[in-house]
Amino acid sequence: MVGRLQGKTAFVTGGASGLGAACATAFLAEGASVTIADLAISGKSAGGPGARHRRHLDVTDEAAWEAALAETVREFGRLDVLVNAAGISLEGDDLERCTPEIWNRTLAVNLDGVFLGCKHGVRVMKASGGGSIINFASILAKVGDGGSIAYTASKGGVRLLTRSTAAYCNRHRLPIRCNAVCPGYFETPMLTNYFAVEPPATKQNLIAAQPSRRLGQPEELAGLLVYLASDESISCTGADFVVDGGFTAA
Repeated sequence: MVGRLQGKTAFVTGGASGLGAACATAFLAEGASVTIADLAISGKSAGGPGARHRRHLDVTDEAAWEAALAETVREFGRLDVLVNAAGISLEGDDLERCTPEIWNRTLAVNLDGVFLGCKHGVRVMKASGGGSIINFASILAKVGDGGSIAYTASKGGVRLLTRSTAAYCNRHRLPIRCNAVCPGYFETPMLTNYFAVEPPATKQNLIAAQPSRRLGQPEELAGLLVYLASDESISCTGADFVVDGGFTAA
């Protein structure tokens, strides 16, 4: 059976761990060629199952974005899917403790990085005949959180940047769609690091607040990401897709 992403090339930021890694794994399983880009990756490498390319990327560096996407096109011939999954959450991000350094660094990675991805993703996809951009926002872009001021603001920005990118492509008759995924609380290294600096009861209290009474697992988001990357989602653009175990509905 032919994979749902057979013949497509995808570029996934934050692909070395967590939700980004689950996304890259799912894309490879569905037949895509994938560049996995992450600040945690040193240098460049290829290999492993499927057509996979790994490279270092600082998403706040515009020149690095241009070089990385050009390299992907040289390697695989085109760009069809861009996933902006890279993100950070820093300690001390509540309203009274958040410093300009925490604020600026968080927005640089979580919002500026997505802007640069959208900007250059659209530019490269135009030459490939179109494609799909998937931006990672968060449920905290919808409900707010007093303990994550910069993070929440950055993800709120991603939601409207996504809609503005979709509107731009529509206005210019570009066959490029752009959607946002708003995950809830998934068991990823970012959440594990958060629990490590919080009181011991934090994890259990958060689980108890979920209608599903559990944290999400990264692979449970994979089906939605494959759908948004595939031609099945051709009518979807400028939309938010919430996957939070019912947290925002409770």
